[in-house]
Amino acid sequence: MSEPHRFEVKDEDFQKSSWSKNNPKTCVLVAKKPEGIALRDSKDPSKSTLFFTAEEWTAFTKGVKDGEF
Repeated sequence: MSEPHRFEVKDEDFQKSSWSKNNPKTCVLVAKKPEGIALRDSKDPSKSTLFFTAEEWTAFTKGVKDGEF
């Protein structure tokens, strides 16, 4: 099994997602980098950051838009 896709991401790289701006109790921070996408919970940034390749992120967002989840 290969290592998870990880890359350097700093606190200032994260922005509140547009969805979270309208839903303050569920705040998701997103960092878009050339290497991929990183996500974390704004209420507890000390928890693990999730990392996605661009291809994984595209597949995920397409699935959400298509109602797969």
